[in-house]
Amino acid sequence: MKIAIIGLGYVGLPLAIRFASSGSEVLGLDTDPSKVESLSRGDSYIRHIPSTEVASLVERGAFEASTDFSRVAEVEAILICVPTPLDVHREPDLSYVLQSGAGIAPYLDSGLKTVKGEIRPKLVVLESTTYPGTTDTELREVLEKGSGLKAGVGFHLAYSPEREDPGRTDHSVRTIPKVMGGYTEACLKRCEELYSMAVDQIHPVSSCRIAEATKLTENIFRSVNIALMNELKVVFHEMGIDVWDVIDAASTKPFGYMPFYPGPGLGGHCIPIDPFYLTWKAREYGKHTRFIELAGEVNTDMPDYVIGRVAEVLNEEGKAIRGSKILLLGIAYKPDVDDDRESPSYALMSRLERRGAAVSYNDPYVPEIRSLRHYPEFAGRKSVEISAEYDLILLATHHSEYREYDFSYFEVPIVDTRSCLKYPGLRYVKA
Repeated sequence: MKIAIIGLGYVGLPLAIRFASSGSEVLGLDTDPSKVESLSRGDSYIRHIPSTEVASLVERGAFEASTDFSRVAEVEAILICVPTPLDVHREPDLSYVLQSGAGIAPYLDSGLKTVKGEIRPKLVVLESTTYPGTTDTELREVLEKGSGLKAGVGFHLAYSPEREDPGRTDHSVRTIPKVMGGYTEACLKRCEELYSMAVDQIHPVSSCRIAEATKLTENIFRSVNIALMNELKVVFHEMGIDVWDVIDAASTKPFGYMPFYPGPGLGGHCIPIDPFYLTWKAREYGKHTRFIELAGEVNTDMPDYVIGRVAEVLNEEGKAIRGSKILLLGIAYKPDVDDDRESPSYALMSRLERRGAAVSYNDPYVPEIRSLRHYPEFAGRKSVEISAEYDLILLATHHSEYREYDFSYFEVPIVDTRSCLKYPGLRYVKA
Protein backbone atom coordinates (compact mmCIF):
# COMPACT_ATOMS: atom_id res chain seq x y z
CA MET A 1 0.00 0.00 0.00
CA LYS A 2 1.13 3.54 -0.71
CA ILE A 3 0.03 6.20 1.76
CA ALA A 4 0.56 9.93 2.24
CA ILE A 5 1.18 11.62 5.57
CA ILE A 6 0.55 15.36 5.74
CA GLY A 7 2.64 17.17 8.34
CA LEU A 8 6.14 15.89 9.07
CA GLY A 9 6.60 17.13 12.62
CA TYR A 10 6.76 15.34 15.96
CA VAL A 11 3.65 13.29 15.08
CA GLY A 12 3.79 12.84 11.33
CA LEU A 13 7.45 11.87 10.95
CA PRO A 14 7.44 9.02 13.50
CA LEU A 15 4.20 7.74 11.95
CA ALA A 16 5.75 7.89 8.47
CA ILE A 17 8.77 5.94 9.66
CA ARG A 18 6.57 3.29 11.30
CA PHE A 19 4.51 2.70 8.15
CA ALA A 20 7.57 2.76 5.89
CA SER A 21 9.28 0.25 8.19
CA SER A 22 6.21 -2.00 8.01
CA GLY A 23 6.30 -2.43 4.26
CA SER A 24 4.20 0.50 3.05
CA GLU A 25 5.45 3.07 0.58
CA VAL A 26 5.12 6.46 2.29
CA LEU A 27 4.85 9.90 0.72
CA GLY A 28 5.49 12.59 3.34
CA LEU A 29 3.97 15.98 2.57
CA ASP A 30 4.82 19.28 4.25
CA THR A 31 4.57 22.96 3.34
CA ASP A 32 8.04 23.64 4.78
CA PRO A 33 10.61 23.17 1.99
CA SER A 34 13.49 22.99 4.48
CA LYS A 35 11.97 19.93 6.14
CA VAL A 36 11.46 18.25 2.78
CA GLU A 37 15.03 19.02 1.70
CA SER A 38 16.42 17.69 4.97
CA LEU A 39 14.46 14.43 4.80
CA SER A 40 15.31 13.96 1.13
CA ARG A 41 18.99 14.00 2.16
CA GLY A 42 18.23 11.44 4.85
CA ASP A 43 18.70 13.95 7.66
CA SER A 44 16.38 14.09 10.66
CA TYR A 45 15.61 17.46 12.29
CA ILE A 46 14.07 15.82 15.37
CA ARG A 47 16.70 14.86 17.92
CA HIS A 48 15.22 11.54 19.11
CA ILE A 49 14.73 10.30 15.53
CA PRO A 50 18.10 9.17 14.16
CA SER A 51 19.10 10.30 10.68
CA THR A 52 20.32 6.78 9.93
CA GLU A 53 16.75 5.54 10.20
CA VAL A 54 15.44 8.19 7.81
CA ALA A 55 18.33 7.69 5.38
CA SER A 56 17.79 3.93 5.25
CA LEU A 57 14.12 4.33 4.33
CA VAL A 58 14.89 6.99 1.71
CA GLU A 59 17.62 4.88 0.12
CA ARG A 60 15.40 1.85 -0.36
CA GLY A 61 12.50 3.91 -1.67
CA ALA A 62 10.16 3.28 1.26
CA PHE A 63 9.89 6.97 2.14
CA GLU A 64 9.87 10.15 0.07
CA ALA A 65 9.18 13.74 1.12
CA SER A 66 7.54 16.40 -1.05
CA THR A 67 5.76 19.76 -0.96
CA ASP A 68 3.51 18.78 -3.89
CA PHE A 69 0.08 17.97 -2.45
CA SER A 70 -1.26 16.95 -5.86
CA ARG A 71 0.72 13.75 -5.42
CA VAL A 72 -1.97 12.38 -3.11
CA ALA A 73 -3.45 11.19 -6.42
CA GLU A 74 -0.83 8.41 -6.20
CA VAL A 75 -1.87 7.00 -2.83
CA GLU A 76 -4.62 4.88 -1.30
CA ALA A 77 -4.74 6.55 2.12
CA ILE A 78 -3.99 10.05 3.44
CA LEU A 79 -3.21 10.72 7.10
CA ILE A 80 -3.44 14.34 8.30
CA CYS A 81 -1.05 15.19 11.17
CA VAL A 82 -1.01 18.99 11.24
CA PRO A 83 -1.10 21.42 14.20
CA THR A 84 -4.35 22.46 15.86
CA PRO A 85 -3.27 25.43 18.02
CA LEU A 86 -5.35 28.00 19.86
CA ASP A 87 -5.70 31.46 18.35
CA VAL A 88 -5.03 34.73 20.17
CA HIS A 89 -8.47 34.46 21.81
CA ARG A 90 -7.73 30.91 23.05
CA GLU A 91 -10.23 29.48 20.60
CA PRO A 92 -9.59 26.45 18.33
CA ASP A 93 -7.66 27.18 15.14
CA LEU A 94 -8.54 24.52 12.55
CA SER A 95 -6.98 26.39 9.66
CA TYR A 96 -4.15 23.87 9.15
CA VAL A 97 -6.61 20.96 9.09
CA LEU A 98 -9.06 22.63 6.74
CA GLN A 99 -6.31 23.92 4.42
CA SER A 100 -4.93 20.39 4.22
CA GLY A 101 -8.40 19.09 3.41
CA ALA A 102 -8.87 21.71 0.70
CA GLY A 103 -5.44 20.88 -0.72
CA ILE A 104 -6.13 17.16 -1.16
CA ALA A 105 -9.84 17.28 -2.04
CA PRO A 106 -9.41 17.74 -5.83
CA TYR A 107 -7.39 14.52 -6.00
CA LEU A 108 -9.66 12.21 -4.05
CA ASP A 109 -11.38 10.94 -7.21
CA SER A 110 -8.11 9.96 -8.94
CA GLY A 111 -6.08 6.81 -8.82
CA LEU A 112 -8.84 4.56 -7.47
CA LYS A 113 -7.52 1.06 -7.11
CA THR A 114 -9.31 -2.12 -8.12
CA VAL A 115 -9.02 -4.91 -5.55
CA LYS A 116 -10.73 -8.21 -6.33
CA GLY A 117 -12.83 -6.44 -8.91
CA GLU A 118 -14.02 -3.70 -6.55
CA ILE A 119 -13.29 0.02 -6.59
CA ARG A 120 -11.65 1.17 -3.38
CA PRO A 121 -12.17 4.85 -2.60
CA LYS A 122 -9.30 6.71 -0.98
CA LEU A 123 -9.18 6.80 2.80
CA VAL A 124 -8.66 10.10 4.66
CA VAL A 125 -7.77 9.90 8.37
CA LEU A 126 -7.42 12.91 10.65
CA GLU A 127 -4.94 12.41 13.52
CA SER A 128 -4.72 16.00 14.79
CA THR A 129 -6.27 16.59 18.20
CA THR A 130 -9.57 18.46 17.97
CA TYR A 131 -13.06 18.76 19.41
CA PRO A 132 -15.81 16.18 18.74
CA GLY A 133 -17.52 16.81 15.41
CA THR A 134 -14.54 18.18 13.48
CA THR A 135 -14.06 15.13 11.26
CA ASP A 136 -17.67 14.45 10.35
CA THR A 137 -18.62 18.13 9.91
CA GLU A 138 -15.92 20.72 9.08
CA LEU A 139 -13.39 18.38 7.48
CA ARG A 140 -16.03 16.30 5.72
CA GLU A 141 -17.65 19.40 4.23
CA VAL A 142 -14.32 20.72 2.91
CA LEU A 143 -13.47 17.35 1.36
CA GLU A 144 -16.91 16.91 -0.22
CA LYS A 145 -17.00 20.43 -1.59
CA GLY A 146 -13.54 20.22 -3.11
CA SER A 147 -13.91 16.73 -4.56
CA GLY A 148 -17.58 16.58 -5.56
CA LEU A 149 -17.71 13.19 -3.80
CA LYS A 150 -19.74 12.00 -0.83
CA ALA A 151 -17.97 10.81 2.30
CA GLY A 152 -18.51 7.11 2.88
CA VAL A 153 -19.13 6.56 -0.83
CA GLY A 154 -16.66 8.45 -3.00
CA PHE A 155 -14.01 8.49 -0.27
CA HIS A 156 -13.70 7.00 3.19
CA LEU A 157 -13.23 9.20 6.25
CA ALA A 158 -12.03 8.39 9.78
CA TYR A 159 -10.46 9.84 12.89
CA SER A 160 -7.61 8.21 14.84
CA PRO A 161 -5.96 10.43 17.47
CA GLU A 162 -2.19 10.59 17.72
CA ARG A 163 -0.73 9.42 21.01
CA GLU A 164 2.86 10.46 20.40
CA ASP A 165 5.06 11.31 23.40
CA PRO A 166 8.37 12.66 22.02
CA GLY A 167 11.47 11.03 23.42
CA ARG A 168 9.68 8.22 25.22
CA THR A 169 11.45 4.87 24.99
CA ASP A 170 9.13 2.48 26.88
CA HIS A 171 6.32 2.95 24.32
CA SER A 172 6.39 3.59 20.58
CA VAL A 173 4.08 4.23 17.64
CA ARG A 174 3.96 0.48 17.11
CA THR A 175 3.16 -0.52 20.70
CA ILE A 176 0.69 2.22 21.73
CA PRO A 177 -2.89 0.96 21.10
CA LYS A 178 -4.54 2.90 18.27
CA VAL A 179 -8.05 4.26 18.83
CA MET A 180 -10.10 4.92 15.68
CA GLY A 181 -13.61 5.80 14.60
CA GLY A 182 -15.12 5.93 11.10
CA TYR A 183 -17.74 8.10 9.43
CA THR A 184 -19.45 4.86 8.35
CA GLU A 185 -18.87 1.19 9.13
CA ALA A 186 -17.08 0.81 5.80
CA CYS A 187 -14.85 3.79 6.67
CA LEU A 188 -13.96 2.20 10.00
CA LYS A 189 -13.17 -1.13 8.36
CA ARG A 190 -10.72 0.57 5.98
CA CYS A 191 -9.13 2.42 8.90
CA GLU A 192 -8.70 -0.81 10.87
CA GLU A 193 -7.13 -2.47 7.86
CA LEU A 194 -4.68 0.40 7.41
CA TYR A 195 -3.39 0.72 10.96
CA SER A 196 -3.25 -3.03 11.53
CA MET A 197 -0.36 -3.01 9.06
CA ALA A 198 1.77 -0.82 11.33
CA VAL A 199 0.64 -1.07 14.98
CA ASP A 200 0.30 -4.02 17.33
CA GLN A 201 -3.16 -3.24 18.71
CA ILE A 202 -6.14 -1.29 17.42
CA HIS A 203 -9.22 -0.22 19.34
CA PRO A 204 -12.13 0.68 17.05
CA VAL A 205 -15.00 2.78 18.40
CA SER A 206 -18.43 3.43 16.92
CA SER A 207 -17.93 7.01 15.67
CA CYS A 208 -15.40 9.70 14.85
CA ARG A 209 -16.75 11.78 17.72
CA ILE A 210 -16.04 9.09 20.32
CA ALA A 211 -12.47 8.85 19.04
CA GLU A 212 -12.11 12.65 19.14
CA ALA A 213 -13.52 12.77 22.68
CA THR A 214 -11.17 9.99 23.77
CA LYS A 215 -8.07 12.04 23.00
CA LEU A 216 -9.44 15.10 24.78
CA THR A 217 -10.35 13.01 27.83
CA GLU A 218 -6.82 11.60 28.07
CA ASN A 219 -5.24 15.04 28.07
CA ILE A 220 -7.84 16.72 30.27
CA PHE A 221 -7.21 13.96 32.84
CA ARG A 222 -3.54 14.93 32.91
CA SER A 223 -4.24 18.66 32.94
CA VAL A 224 -6.60 18.44 35.92
CA ASN A 225 -4.29 16.23 37.97
CA ILE A 226 -1.23 18.37 37.25
CA ALA A 227 -3.24 21.43 38.27
CA LEU A 228 -4.11 19.72 41.55
CA MET A 229 -0.43 19.11 42.27
CA ASN A 230 0.44 22.68 41.31
CA GLU A 231 -2.18 23.98 43.74
CA LEU A 232 -0.97 21.66 46.50
CA LYS A 233 2.60 22.84 45.86
CA VAL A 234 1.59 26.41 46.61
CA VAL A 235 -0.42 25.47 49.72
CA PHE A 236 2.18 23.08 51.14
CA HIS A 237 4.95 25.62 50.61
CA GLU A 238 3.16 28.02 52.96
CA MET A 239 2.96 25.16 55.49
CA GLY A 240 6.66 24.42 55.19
CA ILE A 241 5.96 21.06 53.51
CA ASP A 242 7.86 19.76 50.45
CA VAL A 243 5.21 18.64 47.94
CA TRP A 244 7.70 16.34 46.19
CA ASP A 245 8.29 14.45 49.44
CA VAL A 246 4.52 14.12 49.81
CA ILE A 247 4.13 12.75 46.29
CA ASP A 248 7.00 10.31 46.84
CA ALA A 249 5.35 8.99 49.99
CA ALA A 250 1.86 8.83 48.47
CA SER A 251 3.26 6.85 45.52
CA THR A 252 3.98 3.92 47.84
CA LYS A 253 0.25 3.17 47.97
CA PRO A 254 -0.34 0.28 45.54
CA PHE A 255 -3.92 1.27 44.73
CA GLY A 256 -6.12 4.35 44.46
CA TYR A 257 -3.27 6.75 43.69
CA MET A 258 -1.34 7.77 40.57
CA PRO A 259 1.56 10.24 40.86
CA PHE A 260 1.47 13.54 38.97
CA TYR A 261 4.06 16.25 39.43
CA PRO A 262 3.97 20.06 39.66
CA GLY A 263 6.08 22.33 37.51
CA PRO A 264 6.56 25.87 36.22
CA GLY A 265 3.58 25.57 33.85
CA LEU A 266 2.37 23.30 31.09
CA GLY A 267 4.11 22.71 27.78
CA GLY A 268 3.87 20.52 24.72
CA HIS A 269 1.41 20.15 21.89
CA CYS A 270 -1.44 18.65 23.94
CA ILE A 271 -1.92 19.46 27.61
CA PRO A 272 -1.88 23.30 27.42
CA ILE A 273 -4.22 23.32 24.41
CA ASP A 274 -6.57 20.34 24.21
CA PRO A 275 -8.76 21.06 27.27
CA PHE A 276 -9.74 24.41 25.76
CA TYR A 277 -10.98 22.65 22.62
CA LEU A 278 -13.63 20.94 24.71
CA THR A 279 -14.51 24.02 26.78
CA TRP A 280 -15.04 25.95 23.53
CA LYS A 281 -17.20 23.23 21.99
CA ALA A 282 -19.19 22.74 25.21
CA ARG A 283 -20.44 26.33 25.00
CA GLU A 284 -22.18 25.42 21.75
CA TYR A 285 -24.31 23.05 23.84
CA GLY A 286 -24.91 25.58 26.60
CA LYS A 287 -22.54 23.87 29.05
CA HIS A 288 -19.83 25.46 31.16
CA THR A 289 -16.82 23.24 31.92
CA ARG A 290 -15.91 24.80 35.26
CA PHE A 291 -13.61 22.04 36.47
CA ILE A 292 -11.56 21.99 33.25
CA GLU A 293 -11.29 25.76 33.05
CA LEU A 294 -10.24 26.04 36.71
CA ALA A 295 -7.44 23.53 36.05
CA GLY A 296 -6.39 25.62 33.07
CA GLU A 297 -6.27 28.77 35.21
CA VAL A 298 -4.15 27.08 37.88
CA ASN A 299 -1.66 25.75 35.35
CA THR A 300 -1.51 29.02 33.43
CA ASP A 301 -0.75 30.90 36.67
CA MET A 302 2.29 28.75 37.51
CA PRO A 303 4.87 30.94 35.71
CA ASP A 304 3.72 33.90 37.81
CA TYR A 305 4.09 31.83 40.98
CA VAL A 306 7.64 30.88 39.97
CA ILE A 307 8.50 34.52 39.25
CA GLY A 308 7.22 35.39 42.72
CA ARG A 309 9.52 32.80 44.27
CA VAL A 310 12.44 34.15 42.21
CA ALA A 311 11.69 37.62 43.53
CA GLU A 312 11.69 36.30 47.12
CA VAL A 313 15.04 34.58 46.68
CA LEU A 314 16.65 37.66 45.08
CA ASN A 315 15.20 39.85 47.83
CA GLU A 316 16.94 37.67 50.42
CA GLU A 317 20.18 38.46 48.56
CA GLY A 318 19.43 42.17 48.73
CA LYS A 319 18.61 42.33 45.01
CA ALA A 320 15.60 42.97 42.80
CA ILE A 321 14.56 41.26 39.58
CA ARG A 322 15.25 44.50 37.72
CA GLY A 323 18.90 44.61 36.85
CA SER A 324 19.58 40.99 37.82
CA LYS A 325 21.34 38.53 35.51
CA ILE A 326 19.42 35.24 35.40
CA LEU A 327 20.35 31.94 33.76
CA LEU A 328 17.37 29.83 32.72
CA LEU A 329 18.08 26.10 32.48
CA GLY A 330 15.92 24.34 29.90
CA ILE A 331 13.87 25.57 26.95
CA ALA A 332 12.32 22.25 25.90
CA TYR A 333 8.98 21.55 27.56
CA LYS A 334 10.04 18.07 28.75
CA PRO A 335 13.36 16.41 29.57
CA ASP A 336 15.90 15.09 27.07
CA VAL A 337 14.11 16.20 23.88
CA ASP A 338 14.34 19.23 21.60
CA ASP A 339 10.58 19.86 21.59
CA ASP A 340 9.89 23.41 22.79
CA ARG A 341 6.26 23.72 21.72
CA GLU A 342 4.23 25.80 24.22
CA SER A 343 7.14 25.56 26.67
CA PRO A 344 6.56 27.46 29.94
CA SER A 345 10.21 28.52 29.76
CA TYR A 346 9.23 31.18 27.24
CA ALA A 347 6.61 32.57 29.59
CA LEU A 348 9.23 32.69 32.35
CA MET A 349 11.74 34.49 30.10
CA SER A 350 9.15 36.96 28.92
CA ARG A 351 7.90 37.81 32.41
CA LEU A 352 11.40 38.16 33.84
CA GLU A 353 12.54 40.45 31.04
CA ARG A 354 9.41 42.59 31.34
CA ARG A 355 10.41 43.13 34.97
CA GLY A 356 13.88 44.26 33.95
CA ALA A 357 16.00 41.10 34.26
CA ALA A 358 18.70 40.13 31.76
CA VAL A 359 17.92 36.48 30.92
CA SER A 360 20.24 34.00 29.23
CA TYR A 361 19.43 30.34 28.72
CA ASN A 362 21.12 26.98 28.47
CA ASP A 363 19.65 23.93 26.78
CA PRO A 364 21.77 21.14 25.25
CA TYR A 365 18.83 20.13 23.05
CA VAL A 366 17.88 23.62 21.85
CA PRO A 367 21.14 25.33 20.81
CA GLU A 368 19.22 28.14 19.11
CA ILE A 369 15.63 29.29 19.53
CA ARG A 370 13.63 28.89 16.34
CA SER A 371 10.92 31.24 15.10
CA LEU A 372 8.02 31.25 17.55
CA ARG A 373 4.36 32.07 17.10
CA HIS A 374 3.84 33.63 20.55
CA TYR A 375 7.35 34.87 21.41
CA PRO A 376 8.94 36.04 18.14
CA GLU A 377 11.36 38.28 20.04
CA PHE A 378 13.32 35.23 21.23
CA ALA A 379 14.07 33.81 17.76
CA GLY A 380 17.79 33.44 17.11
CA ARG A 381 18.91 33.49 20.73
CA LYS A 382 21.57 30.88 21.46
CA SER A 383 22.31 28.64 24.39
CA VAL A 384 25.18 29.74 26.66
CA GLU A 385 27.47 27.78 28.96
CA ILE A 386 26.45 27.07 32.54
CA SER A 387 28.39 29.17 35.01
CA ALA A 388 28.07 30.76 38.44
CA GLU A 389 28.42 34.28 36.99
CA TYR A 390 24.74 35.11 37.50
CA ASP A 391 22.58 36.58 40.22
CA LEU A 392 20.26 33.55 40.07
CA ILE A 393 19.87 30.26 38.18
CA LEU A 394 16.33 29.11 37.41
CA LEU A 395 15.84 25.45 36.42
CA ALA A 396 12.74 24.96 34.28
CA THR A 397 13.35 21.62 32.51
CA HIS A 398 14.71 18.48 34.17
CA HIS A 399 17.16 17.36 31.49
CA SER A 400 19.46 14.50 32.51
CA GLU A 401 22.43 16.81 32.10
CA TYR A 402 21.07 19.09 34.82
CA ARG A 403 20.11 16.28 37.18
CA GLU A 404 23.70 15.02 37.13
CA TYR A 405 25.45 18.41 36.99
CA ASP A 406 27.59 19.26 39.99
CA PHE A 407 26.23 22.55 41.33
CA SER A 408 27.51 21.81 44.83
CA TYR A 409 30.19 24.53 44.71
CA PHE A 410 27.86 27.20 43.27
CA GLU A 411 27.15 30.07 45.64
CA VAL A 412 24.63 31.69 43.30
CA PRO A 413 21.00 30.95 44.34
CA ILE A 414 19.40 28.11 42.37
CA VAL A 415 15.60 27.93 42.05
CA ASP A 416 14.55 24.43 40.98
CA THR A 417 10.98 24.08 39.65
CA ARG A 418 11.36 20.31 39.15
CA SER A 419 13.01 19.14 42.38
CA CYS A 420 15.51 17.19 40.32
CA LEU A 421 19.08 18.19 41.20
CA LYS A 422 21.30 15.51 42.74
CA TYR A 423 24.09 17.98 43.57
CA PRO A 424 22.38 21.31 44.40
CA GLY A 425 24.25 24.45 45.28
CA LEU A 426 24.74 26.12 48.63
CA ARG A 427 21.64 28.26 48.17
CA TYR A 428 19.05 25.85 46.77
CA VAL A 429 15.32 26.54 46.68
CA LYS A 430 12.45 24.50 45.23
CA ALA A 431 9.61 26.36 43.52
